[in-house]
Amino acid sequence: MSQNKYTPDYTSMWWWDNYAQEIRIELRQTLDEGKDVEKYRDLVEAVSKLENNWEKNRIADQIFSLFQKAPMREGYPYQEPDELEAIRALCKPIELPQRDIPDDETLRKKMEGAWLGRICGCLLGKPLEGIRTDELHALLKKTGNWPMHRYMLSTDLTEENVKGNRFTVHRNTCGDTVTRGPVDDDTNYTALAQFLIEEHGRNFTPSDVAGVWQTQQPRSAYCTAERVAYLNFTRGYQPPLSGSYQNVFREYIGAQIRGDYFGYICPGDPHTAAEYGWRDACISHVKNGIYGEMYIAAMNARAAVESSADAIEDIIRCGMAEIPATSRLYESIQHVLDLYHQGVSADDCFADIHATWNEADGYDWCHTISNAMIVTAALLYGGGDFGKSMCMAVQACFDTDCNGATVGSIVGMLVGSDAIGEEWTGPVNGCVETSLLPVGVLHVDKAVEMTMKHIKA
Repeated sequence: MSQNKYTPDYTSMWWWDNYAQEIRIELRQTLDEGKDVEKYRDLVEAVSKLENNWEKNRIADQIFSLFQKAPMREGYPYQEPDELEAIRALCKPIELPQRDIPDDETLRKKMEGAWLGRICGCLLGKPLEGIRTDELHALLKKTGNWPMHRYMLSTDLTEENVKGNRFTVHRNTCGDTVTRGPVDDDTNYTALAQFLIEEHGRNFTPSDVAGVWQTQQPRSAYCTAERVAYLNFTRGYQPPLSGSYQNVFREYIGAQIRGDYFGYICPGDPHTAAEYGWRDACISHVKNGIYGEMYIAAMNARAAVESSADAIEDIIRCGMAEIPATSRLYESIQHVLDLYHQGVSADDCFADIHATWNEADGYDWCHTISNAMIVTAALLYGGGDFGKSMCMAVQACFDTDCNGATVGSIVGMLVGSDAIGEEWTGPVNGCVETSLLPVGVLHVDKAVEMTMKHIKA
């Protein structure tokens, strides 16, 4: 019997879009979640080596089914629910001084600082996204930018400086080649969250988020977990199933870069900011993938009512208070705090992160936890200094534009726009390109005004 002529050509599919191509990641992810699936390793390895055809994809479907039914391993030490009420039941409250919301002018400056910080931090890391530590540190030293203290410039990329490098720095997104912030998912999602609130208000639902994703950006704007969720929407899988169905990237960094705006509009209210982050994250992520967005949203909300560099640790602990104390993410953030309090140097702290997470492995490079650890360390060792904090986040490698943007946003919120130098804001000229169909070029002054409107809504 001949094969149906309408069988898909799986070899033409982008790897993010095809579960069968990534079942090795599925095995590691499922093991990390605590399921007893080690006995399937040989099966997964054998299937991963098959030609990517109809049969391979059907076997991959069966592997997914097996993994869904697998029991938890005995003695697995973490509790990591996805539902909001269950998450909150496992959170560890923290007592912090009550802070008043600043006056409108101060708050406006803080919002401007957060928006500019996110855009500038993204630009700092964007030309270097994907570079490994050995090459980045060597390049920075050759170009007089060590420790990192400025944007990468196209003039840095001489033949002598880049000779023999595996990674090609993206010249078109260097600090001296742009006239605005370049389009990037790290800033797209901040603009998209603002659009979501404008359209649906504070009572938005996960389904509202899914609807906005489908109508306001092309599929090509979404990566890894977000791309899978987007495709799942079109197949009829609604939130939260859209985040878990054949989504091997479900604990990747994607949700963690989407939480900032929910913190912006909840100054002094990290609890609500984290809930908004949960509503957004659950459409594409599970467990620590969700917690990463809640952590970042809460930190931005607390930073909005703080003004001193001494508040950095309170900001971090405020974020931790919104995620389960029984989670891998909480444990990892606490580990960074412990190193800091033990007097471990910044270099040794980042080295410790690299010893735990392998930047050359795509799973480790793009995971929520590895990058959240870098964000936390950069905040602590950056000490509230805008440029230093961002540069530490980028210099540590892993997902450079994501971490630069997140740290820039939080510290920009803390210090306000008046404390951000022209050397950072000059190249972006107060605007950023987006892939949002109704937005196009986002102007920071207008975004700030809408943020103020949403704060008061």
